Amino acid sequence: MAERDWRIPVAWLTLCVVWSSTWLAIKIGLRDLPPISFVAWRFVIAVAVLLAISVGRVSLLPRRRIDYVVLAATGLLMFGLNYTLLFWAEQHVSSGLAAVIQASIPIFGMVFAHWMLPEEPLRWPRLAGALVAMLGVAVICARLLTFNGWLAFLGGLGITIGAASAAFSNVVLKAKKIQLAPSMLAAWQMIFGTAPLIVLGLACEGNPLHFRWTGSAIFCLLYLAAIGSSFTFLLLYWLMPRMSVTNLQTISLITPPGAIALGWAIGGEKLSSWSLLGAAFVLLGVWMIFRRLREPVRTVVPRG
Repeated sequence: MAERDWRIPVAWLTLCVVWSSTWLAIKIGLRDLPPISFVAWRFVIAVAVLLAISVGRVSLLPRRRIDYVVLAATGLLMFGLNYTLLFWAEQHVSSGLAAVIQASIPIFGMVFAHWMLPEEPLRWPRLAGALVAMLGVAVICARLLTFNGWLAFLGGLGITIGAASAAFSNVVLKAKKIQLAPSMLAAWQMIFGTAPLIVLGLACEGNPLHFRWTGSAIFCLLYLAAIGSSFTFLLLYWLMPRMSVTNLQTISLITPPGAIALGWAIGGEKLSSWSLLGAAFVLLGVWMIFRRLREPVRTVVPRG
């Protein structure tokens, strides 16, 4: 027990640090790589890692045909739409603000769960937290439109839409209760979500062999694929039976400030007072929701 006890906080802290750093890794990688192909090849590598871990240990195939439909739909929303919008937006929005806006995933998930999961009704304290957080998103997007232009505003809006699609994907996946190992659940979603992005990337951005493959671009791609996707996903599911969901989802409050700090210290990013005010509203709203959380609601925490 003593050995297991110290592993739990170390694993939790590792998730906080890694998921705080992925936002800056995306920003740095986008200096050399186009967004659609960057997303696609990140998850191609992640799928290869997950398959290597899973072969011979767990079942690789879903049990029912309908499971493939669910995995395809949720994969397109989570890995196709959400991450494509996120990577495109980070060309025009700071990594810290991207992390803050994506922190709205549990908020959208709470609303969708109210309609799709009878055991998770929406309570007034949670609704109040959701409204406070969405006010923060509105302040951030208004600031982006006023001072940073349309592309920055569209970037903020795109991240918000992506967060909603990811939340809907999470709720659908929970409602359908697919019997499949977590590693293969993620792998199949990545396969379905990434396949059209490879085609789209080839059509819009050209042959990957002609990209600007600098050392930093290769490092960011491998870091996001192997550490930011495969490793953290497995770590998350190792923690789930060992921590309460409430405590686990506090990562959602840690990663945005961590991303802002790394963006400021390493990436040279600066935030206006209005952006910081909006970020504070988002984090306050998320805290209000988690502070009241008592039921075992499993909404995947936001990550880059």
